[in-house]
Parts: sequence; C-alpha cells; structure tokens
Amino acid sequence: MKKQLAARVNYYREMGIHDFYRQHVAEGTQVMAKPPAEAVPVVAAPSSSLFETPLPVIQDKPAALNLIREDIGDCTRCRLHKGRNKLVFGVGNVNADLMFIGEGPGADEDAQGEPFVGRAGQLLNNMISAMGLKREDVYIANVVKCRPPGNRTPEKDECDVCSPFLMRQIEVIQPKVIVALGAVAAKNLLAINDSMANLRGRWYDFKGARLAVTYHPAYLLRDPRQKKETWKDLQMVMKYLGLTAPAKAQE
Repeated sequence: MKKQLAARVNYYREMGIHDFYRQHVAEGTQVMAKPPAEAVPVVAAPSSSLFETPLPVIQDKPAALNLIREDIGDCTRCRLHKGRNKLVFGVGNVNADLMFIGEGPGADEDAQGEPFVGRAGQLLNNMISAMGLKREDVYIANVVKCRPPGNRTPEKDECDVCSPFLMRQIEVIQPKVIVALGAVAAKNLLAINDSMANLRGRWYDFKGARLAVTYHPAYLLRDPRQKKETWKDLQMVMKYLGLTAPAKAQE
C-alpha cells in the first residue's frame, strides 16, 4: 500500500502538482470490481498525511480563471500546438457544483475555441438536460487544451504538460462532483491504469470533490448500447447532488 501511495504521489509531482486534498474515507470501505447499485464504494485519490490542508476559498473565480488562462498564454509547451487553431480552455458556471472533464478538443472545438460543441457536445448537452440541468449550470473542460492530430488519443507527455492547468481550474471551480468522461480523463485524473468496467460505478475522493467515471459522448456515438450504462452513472451523480430528472428523461 505504501509503495502504491508513493508511486501515485510521485506521478502527480512529475505532473507539477504538489498540493493534495485529503478526505477521510470510512474505515473498512471496500473496493469492488462490480459494486451493487445500492452500495457505491468510495475510493481515496492519491493522498498523504503531508497534504491535509483544505483548498482555500477563491473569492474572485473569474479573475482566478483569467489568470490561469494568461499563464497558459499562446502555449507552445508541447507538440500539440503545431496543429492548433484555437486553444480550448474551458467554459461554464464558475460556481458549478458539477464539472465534466473530457479528453481533448475535436475539429469543431478547435475551430470555435470551446469544449464539446460538435456532435459529442450535443450528446453531452442532452445528458446534462436529462439530469435536470442546463449546460450553463455546469463547467466543462478537457485534459489537454489543444486538438491532437486526427483526434488521436493524447500522449502521456502531452497530458503531463497540460494537466497542471486543469488542476488549477478544478481548484478554482471547487465543484462538488467531477465526472471524468472516458478512459483518458479518468486515468489522467486518478493515475490509475484500469479498464472502464472497473473504473465506473464507484466514487473517488479527489481534491475535495467526489469524482465519478463514465463513457465519453464520442464513444457513445460509436456504441449507443452503452447509453444505458452511462445513465446509471449519471443517476449516481444526480442522487449525490439531490437532482431530479425531468419527467421525459425518466420515461
């Protein structure tokens, strides 16, 4: 256990992240490969007794986000900038209780400079609506802020360069719940190399928030059969946030 903890802490340090939030997990919590729907386990994110200070309250969130955007600048820190049209920072309610984090921009996002505006974005909007919310109620970002060539999966070094800015965004927004959309987002946020089947269906304590994992909307466009499973994940989030789905979504 100590070796695993040390490995995860080192992983985050390599990413340039040095501040962790530790949240107590009840003793005896079980991690199950296939947890029953009525008992959702909670898994602690990488933490250490050295990092127990709660996140500070950000008084001026828009200004804090603007500062992060200024720090990113006209970024050339990794190879992804070479094919970029527009850097995609993030968008939404700065006081959102719910934050969605995807993999990276696609062609439409690269053209408009806003995350999730293409076909996958339309599906994400539908998912948000089914939860009884509007797009304007949540905050949306990606692991990497520049489009990978041909929409390929971002490589580890590219994620490592971009992730510290995402972590700062999370610290500013301070959502109650983060939903990692897809394996790339989940694995980079949690530093866990596991299958979606094992990552889904449970809560993770992460930087003062609860984190859940579900399928990326782009994947759902390719395999609509997984929409029912995704709805189960969203219902878990809704229950935690006290949300009620519109009557149409419940049918």
